[in-house]
Amino acid sequence: MNNKNNNQNSITDQPVIGITMGDPAGIGPEIVIKALAQPQIRKAAKFIIFGMNEQLCYAADKAEIEPFWGRHQHEKISREYPYKVVVADYDDYSIPPWIKKPTKIAGEVSIKFCLDAIWAAQAGIIDAIVTAPISKTSWKMAGAKWPGHTELLADKCKSPRKVMMFASDHLKVALATIHHALFEVRHKFTIGCVFEPIDLLNTALIEYFDIPNPKIAVAALNPHAGENGQFGDEEKRIISPAIELAKRQGINCLGPFPADTVFLKTSRGHFDAVVAMYHDQAMIPIKLLAFETAVNITIGIPIIRTSPAHGTAFDIVGKNLADPTGIKSAIITAIQMANAKKNRQLIQAKSNSNAD
Repeated sequence: MNNKNNNQNSITDQPVIGITMGDPAGIGPEIVIKALAQPQIRKAAKFIIFGMNEQLCYAADKAEIEPFWGRHQHEKISREYPYKVVVADYDDYSIPPWIKKPTKIAGEVSIKFCLDAIWAAQAGIIDAIVTAPISKTSWKMAGAKWPGHTELLADKCKSPRKVMMFASDHLKVALATIHHALFEVRHKFTIGCVFEPIDLLNTALIEYFDIPNPKIAVAALNPHAGENGQFGDEEKRIISPAIELAKRQGINCLGPFPADTVFLKTSRGHFDAVVAMYHDQAMIPIKLLAFETAVNITIGIPIIRTSPAHGTAFDIVGKNLADPTGIKSAIITAIQMANAKKNRQLIQAKSNSNAD
């Protein structure tokens, strides 16, 4: 057995995970430090934190954690840092630690963290991105044209297809529509927007979660799945045709099922995952079943991105109360996905070599 390849402390063979610190005025610095302070996390990968060393040190001091990371200029990030954890420090920004609300400057710097992490992933410097929570209000104050991480990632990756997925031990779900007002969903609702998450979810479950033939349930939009048109006809006009299209692509999917029962059945093992029609249809069950551990994953883009499912929690900033479980789950998932991607690439390279 090759000890080098199986040494979890190896600097060179492990995946490099980029972590964006999120809104500097939120709980991002605290949960990042608390998660990476755990030795079993640091044994599994190398980490580059796109963030502000001042905020991270403040959070560590509050949590009585001795600094365990190196520091480097963010303009000169590299895959070859001689540390398990390094902060790519944005010390050209300054945000006092007593600010605990959305601000323009926090929006600007948290966007900068994300843009630089995306570039690093595209350049092969990092193998995956984990994003700590941002404030959409801060982003809006900073003039961002993206409502959130998912849209930013899709734009910068030039990915016409993108889907928000949430994963936990209890439930996996993907969304047909994302950040739209509820009354606007009907104007965005097409056969394509339902087919896309079925297709991308099926691929993600196979490639990243080791489910060879996923069984996917598709939720209805209307109560009682429309009750034969009594409560809306979107099931007949849009959702069912999307399911049939997916079936013709060889995808094992069924529905549309009433949303008030499909998540319960999936959590009990009847299906591997659910495609939900709108944001809160998915988020209510996933947060009810796995608020602390659910992981947000962007699928359909060429880079790996995960995130905890919670927000900035401005109300508990600086109180050493933030629970790092969510971002710890996101980090572990990112490492697993990065390793799965590397293994696929090695298998493909070997197959190509044998074919030659």
